[in-house]
Amino acid sequence: MIYGKAHQQIHGSDDARRLARRRLPRLVFDYIDGAAGRETGALRTRNALDKMEFSPRILRDVSARNLSVPLFGQEAGAPFGIAPMGMCNLSGPGADLMLARLAAREKVPLGVSTVASTPMEEMIDTAEGNAWFQLYFSGDGSGTFKLVERARAAGYETIVLTVDVPEVGRRPRELRHGFTMPFRIGPKQFIDFAMHPRWSLSTLVKGRPEMANFQREGYEFDRTESRARATWDTLERLRDMWPGKLVVKGVLDVEDAQRLVKSGVDAIQVSSHGARQLESSPCPFSRLAPMRAGLGDDIPIFYDTGLRSGEDVVKCYASGANFTFLGRILQFAIAGGGEEGLQRLWDTLKSETSITLAQLGHCSLPELQQEKGAETAPS
Repeated sequence: MIYGKAHQQIHGSDDARRLARRRLPRLVFDYIDGAAGRETGALRTRNALDKMEFSPRILRDVSARNLSVPLFGQEAGAPFGIAPMGMCNLSGPGADLMLARLAAREKVPLGVSTVASTPMEEMIDTAEGNAWFQLYFSGDGSGTFKLVERARAAGYETIVLTVDVPEVGRRPRELRHGFTMPFRIGPKQFIDFAMHPRWSLSTLVKGRPEMANFQREGYEFDRTESRARATWDTLERLRDMWPGKLVVKGVLDVEDAQRLVKSGVDAIQVSSHGARQLESSPCPFSRLAPMRAGLGDDIPIFYDTGLRSGEDVVKCYASGANFTFLGRILQFAIAGGGEEGLQRLWDTLKSETSITLAQLGHCSLPELQQEKGAETAPS
């Protein structure tokens, strides 16, 4: 794709989304941007984040700020990582590897989706080891556990089991366009693509995005296949066979989280899958503080869903998160400005986070959390 100097127009995630909407076929944009049902779930999350206010503090020396945070005994170079996203190469040819290179530069985890457009082995190599493999349980599980063994052989040390998609949610924007995976082109899609020639020609040259992790497995992944047979026994089997870190993603109920901790998981990821599955699910941001209170301080809690700025990230840490993940806004930056657009948005988000910390009188997010903890501790 020819991006020119479009990346210079990106001053925040809204700019990236605006550029992406202009450049992508409607089918692709709505796949990335859409949410379940009437999309009120996504709106509730946005409203909850906007409702939280901070009290600025003054006359504190905040000249030496540091955005690194502890993560599984190491140090992440930024307080946010890259959420697993399926078929990222739809946002731009080579998008998966752009994200992997970003993870390597920034020393943050890259979530490699089960339905990534690039094989998991190439992703972790390009990310220089900064990659976690995201796992769906589907069908009878035979293919699922093959992928676990393959991830182990490839050098992954962390698996993220996504549990909030027993059945794929209905997203009307996708359905109206006839979006499917694997990707199929009919007359309606052809017209849509013809109206966006830059995207279409570059995608044609690079080849249609495929679900790369299944090409060598000898079977075709069905995105709509039921995942409803996963149980606590499934989790136990995965825990027994996986020697590394195990994160469970898509948790909104405190009792479920407490049982997960007892089952030996290493971290809980609070998420509603970007509000893409159940329209009336609880707002995940509003579940962060109750989750922290219910689990105590020892278990890491991660967060994704609806984050659009550095201020949003700081709000999550202030509410008890130990790490956050960004999703679709990174795809928008790629669609709007290529790899330069991705880096520009990333740098903007880091700048927003740093400026927010300064306004609050803190030099780091752990320092912010320590003060918040002292404020809420019983006297």
